[in-house]
Amino acid sequence: MRMLRSTDKGFAAEFSALRARASLPTQEAEQAVRSIIYEVRTGGDAALRSLTRRFDGHEILAVDPSDIKSARKRVDPKVFKSLQLAFKRIESFHRRQLSNSWITTESDGEILGQLVRPLERVGIYVPGGKALYPSSVLMNAIPAKVAGVSEIIMVSPAGPDGLHPLVLAAADLCGISRIFQIGGAQAVAALAYGTESVPRVDKITGPGNIYVALAKKLVYGDVDIDMIAGPSEILIVADGSGEPAWVAADLLSQAEHDEMASSVLITTDEPFAARVFDELQARLAQLPRETIARTSIDGHGAIIIAPDLAQAVNLANEMAPEHLELFVERPWDLVGQIRNAGAVFMGHHTPEPLGDYLAGPNHVLPTAGSARFYSALSVDDFIKKISLLCFTPSALDALGDDAVRLAACENLDAHAGSVAVRLIRK
Repeated sequence: MRMLRSTDKGFAAEFSALRARASLPTQEAEQAVRSIIYEVRTGGDAALRSLTRRFDGHEILAVDPSDIKSARKRVDPKVFKSLQLAFKRIESFHRRQLSNSWITTESDGEILGQLVRPLERVGIYVPGGKALYPSSVLMNAIPAKVAGVSEIIMVSPAGPDGLHPLVLAAADLCGISRIFQIGGAQAVAALAYGTESVPRVDKITGPGNIYVALAKKLVYGDVDIDMIAGPSEILIVADGSGEPAWVAADLLSQAEHDEMASSVLITTDEPFAARVFDELQARLAQLPRETIARTSIDGHGAIIIAPDLAQAVNLANEMAPEHLELFVERPWDLVGQIRNAGAVFMGHHTPEPLGDYLAGPNHVLPTAGSARFYSALSVDDFIKKISLLCFTPSALDALGDDAVRLAACENLDAHAGSVAVRLIRK
């Protein structure tokens, strides 16, 4: 793990490399995804079965609805109870995000407003295969459900034994009754364009590998997407207070995701940094996913020594991390300075994994610096806003000359005429 000082001469280049860790997709990968999308668009279910057999070892597309309903009986009752608690907390948080339609009278005879309407059908992508992510089901489906989406279609790659009961139980909790055991670019293509079995959706959300991300990027415009998700990341700002072992544990919570994950500590206390480093090495050796975590830490991790908290926060804002922990004695003193982050975890007792599972806020967050312009997945991602305009003759007359004048400036005579023909002439 790199140990850097923000005051060193070569720091800017090192920090820039740290920010740009996510490698660009190769032309081969993009061409492969384009081919898969074309294959599904032209071949429908037959192409889906062929691709699913090739990549996942089976060709059963749809999950039997009775298997979804019975899944909770095959889940440990204690685990299911925790899943229910997560559902309740996530739903409660997202209900606070609901916005309403509104209408206002701006002046005599002029009414303006906005209609808030849910999307009709959305598709959620849940990573699968060897992984198990019931939390991804909850985080993608609950805001859609709260928004009032009529139908949620779920896709997730599965092995020959099908999807795990816990994933199906999470889907059942969310009221999802249509699930397809498909993954990768082919699943995204099926949702975007529809097949004989898979209905076309209005929006696709959920994380996946590079092929899923590329597919979402390529179908965007024909269908909406949430964001292009990259490797997971955590950045911790620490002032030397608290337990170094806790910081090490938090850094590893992201490093174990995959080899490209990024775990960065920025601290003002060099002895504290050394203790975190020692704890990190000790804990790495005990992790079942040690090889993955060590590759991540060695390739994309860093401990940065900053002269003060002000610079530490400035560096955090430049990084615009997915997860930002303020592991400091007085986190509320810093929160007003935070400009770019997917989610902020305050103080010593708010570890990032709490947000992954059941704190309430969404864990689908912008990565790779996109927190500069993206937000966490929310109810707003599953609604559309429609403007309302209603003018009486007198209200139109009051603004008409200005509208005609502006249209003339743009040399759009028909625009000007559309307004002028309605104006009251005295």
